[in-house]
Amino acid sequence: MNVIEMNNLSFSYSKKSNKILENVSMKVPKGAIYGFLGANGAGKSTTMQLLTGSLPTSNKETISLFNKSLEKQLPIIFKKVGTLIESPSLYLHLSGHDNLAYMAKMKGVIEEEITNVLELVGLAENSKQKVKEYSLGMKQRLAIAFALLGKPQLLLLDEPINGLDPQGVIDIRNLLMQLNKKLGITIFISSHLLDEIERICTHIGILNKGRLVFDGTIEELKAKSKTNKQKIAITLKETTPWFEQLNVKYKKLSLEENTIRFETENKEEIKEILLFLLTSEAEILEMKTVEGLEDLFLKLSK
Repeated sequence: MNVIEMNNLSFSYSKKSNKILENVSMKVPKGAIYGFLGANGAGKSTTMQLLTGSLPTSNKETISLFNKSLEKQLPIIFKKVGTLIESPSLYLHLSGHDNLAYMAKMKGVIEEEITNVLELVGLAENSKQKVKEYSLGMKQRLAIAFALLGKPQLLLLDEPINGLDPQGVIDIRNLLMQLNKKLGITIFISSHLLDEIERICTHIGILNKGRLVFDGTIEELKAKSKTNKQKIAITLKETTPWFEQLNVKYKKLSLEENTIRFETENKEEIKEILLFLLTSEAEILEMKTVEGLEDLFLKLSK
């Protein structure tokens, strides 16, 4: 079953204005973590607003949730959908528990569920603490807790890791993967942090100037852009004079801080470079093949 389905969705704010979205077709399978990517102005936020029904569509059959028209299910559908769009509205003078209690009353959720949700997002020990004392990452987890009240089957999250420090990013990443694997919640997440999307998502949608240029699994995306060339990154404790000597022979290496990068189709060339560094007693800290989502995203968004 597809939890979200769009069929030739187009949108503009008026008849005279340019289209923000044009013929967007997308399928988000049940149980997926779907990463929705696009540059600023590509139409991501507009799509999220259309999915929540806060913007009307001209054709009521273009968006379906749980195999039924979104328009025909409003507002009852939000018993099955949790949303975090833009910045969460939190009462800073209240505790985390009291913030959730207020939201629970609006949703008609029992007290016991507040305790369960706080445990899920890792805030049980901080539940009595005032929200103004929370870190940014804790506030974001509390906002996700809002979305989890009512036991939704689908989460719509707009930039949930934006502005977080590295530990906050890791906490949200682990939380989303836990919600998906343990509870089977389908997650639709928009973000510009490509590395994080690659780490957690099973499916990807890439929006470019209002058009969806890719919709499928991570593996399908990589296969679509696959070449015979390998991108290699070798991180050394010190790069000089090794980089200068290597660059005389190969002339296609680049240097970023203490990391030597190059692209090649020749596996023997990789062996030669490694052998040179080892016999020269260069201290190698890390070597990896770079197959980043960023490169694939840029190719499709040109």
